[in-house]
Amino acid sequence: MKRPIITAAALLCAASLQAQAAISVKDDAGATVTVAKPAQRVISLAPHVTELLFAAGGGSHVVGVVSYSDFPEEAKKIQQIGSNREVDLERIMALKPDLVVVWRHGSSERQIEMVQKLGIPMFHSEPQKLEDIADNVQKLGQLMGTDAVAGPAAASLRGRIADLRARYAKRPVVRSFYQVWDKPLYTLNGRHIVSDALRLCGGENIFDKLPVTAPVVSVEAVLQENPEAIFATAEKNYGGVSLWKPYGTLTAVRNNNLFTIDGNLLNRSGPRMIAGAAQLCEKLELARSHRGK
Repeated sequence: MKRPIITAAALLCAASLQAQAAISVKDDAGATVTVAKPAQRVISLAPHVTELLFAAGGGSHVVGVVSYSDFPEEAKKIQQIGSNREVDLERIMALKPDLVVVWRHGSSERQIEMVQKLGIPMFHSEPQKLEDIADNVQKLGQLMGTDAVAGPAAASLRGRIADLRARYAKRPVVRSFYQVWDKPLYTLNGRHIVSDALRLCGGENIFDKLPVTAPVVSVEAVLQENPEAIFATAEKNYGGVSLWKPYGTLTAVRNNNLFTIDGNLLNRSGPRMIAGAAQLCEKLELARSHRGK
């Protein structure tokens, strides 16, 4: 009489363990992402995502990446399945992923829709604040079962952000222009994560109120706003801050506040962006020191 009872209990226990094995988190689009068990084969559809996955302790789980996934060094050895603009669905299917991590941008909608039809769990990564980077690391670690690495890594990132905030947030405001590209002249609005980094450092984006995330602006509009500091990145075939040197009436030019930052640290919303924010804070502090000279 006892054997059926033991069997039933064992079945209930097994069912309970199976249910517990499923892992669910909320992604940056507010959707619930569920994997039946820790993801072992992960595809990254953005360079910053690749960095997040490695930071979360899941580098060995990444089986496919897109072009420009070049950090850390080990990422260069992973099979490429396309670019930000176009991915190879056959390659994705051949890799048999149990998780795909995507980034939504202007030309990604169609490819993301195609990947969704494959029925693979999909995590949307788009940090809009520096703290979101730490959250992404922690959540991706949960999905991959690498919490032992991801948890401390996320805590370290949060601590570094808090240190920067404590040091710079109450410093005098520096009105700033962040130049993404020069032909055409692209910038970023207040919803972009770069603007969050500026705010952390006591800076203010002169175009934070524009409705488009990455708007094109005119030289005249920048001259009218007269920023105290101008930031650009060092990229190939890009003029950077040299565009502004002829405009001697600009406060940024007059005060020698034309700054160049490493684009890999600020233009990718991965863990290295905290180091980029620290550089940004240092440059803004330098701009403050130039006042009255």
